[in-house]
Amino acid sequence: MVEFAGWSMPVQYSNLGVLASHMWTRENSSIFDVSHMLQTRWEGKDVTKFLETLVVADLKSLPLGSSTLSLFTNENGGIIDDTVINKQDEKGYYVVSNAGCSEKDLKHIHSQLESFQNKGGDCQVKTLDLSLIALQGPKSCHVIEKLTNKSFKDFSFMTSRRMEINGVEVYITRCGYTGEDGFEISVSHDDVVKLTEVLLNEPEVELAGLGARDSLRLEAGLCLYGHDLNEEISPVEGGLTWTIGKNRRVEGGFLGADKILPQIKPGGLKRRIGLIVEGAPARENAEVFDLDGNSIGFHKQGTDLKVKVRNKLQDAKVTKMPFVPHQYYRG
Repeated sequence: MVEFAGWSMPVQYSNLGVLASHMWTRENSSIFDVSHMLQTRWEGKDVTKFLETLVVADLKSLPLGSSTLSLFTNENGGIIDDTVINKQDEKGYYVVSNAGCSEKDLKHIHSQLESFQNKGGDCQVKTLDLSLIALQGPKSCHVIEKLTNKSFKDFSFMTSRRMEINGVEVYITRCGYTGEDGFEISVSHDDVVKLTEVLLNEPEVELAGLGARDSLRLEAGLCLYGHDLNEEISPVEGGLTWTIGKNRRVEGGFLGADKILPQIKPGGLKRRIGLIVEGAPARENAEVFDLDGNSIGFHKQGTDLKVKVRNKLQDAKVTKMPFVPHQYYRG
């Protein structure tokens, strides 16, 4: 167990090491306890208008029951946090964001909300006191179908629904952060242990911790806030231009739009890329060099480079991401 964003979290479980847990998730199904994530409910007649001032997504076009990955931005065009926004019903949105950013997220949200309400805007934001578990891996759908006796062929990636699993009421979204098919399940604190035990009774399911969660996330080319993203990195520089809705690129209207939108065509001064490195693994903040020994940033796909690892230059090559193909269920 280690400290993580003010929570005590498991790095791994006794029956599987990190590598074994990683491979189990790629081949079977794993449960990740992500109850530390911030879950909020947003509603009011002006909720879409308000939320679009804070994030880059085109929420007016988001279908009912669907979700989108988006970003909270600041006035300078940096990223305050990444978040998943779900159009839960006609009245409002269900939003999940990072535990490590929860304090600053809520401070930012409520500061902007107070200003919005003072100008007559109708919107309320409530923090939800619920547990959250992620069931991830290619056999996850089979497990849920078996426990509910329902077919999920019409349950596509990034859509949500209310349902019961073995008598437990949940709000379930077909998504996750491993690159595999899977589900995030929001459930009451009173029922989460019962639900987890029911899932673990299935032979395809094991528990997984932070170690496998990070390696799976990295292979899938997915960002980790505080490492790949921060308040000094823009959506364009973070390789997340695709999260900026088509209408938002024209209309703007979100914090930092005047800094972010002009970066889209030229691509920004810096950008997140993938590197395959030979030998020992390169760690965060490792220096990157061209073949002549000049310290550089990034270059086009396929470019040969050098990366300094333990004061030794190792061969590296720029590669496209994700490193491992996504297996999301598109229906």
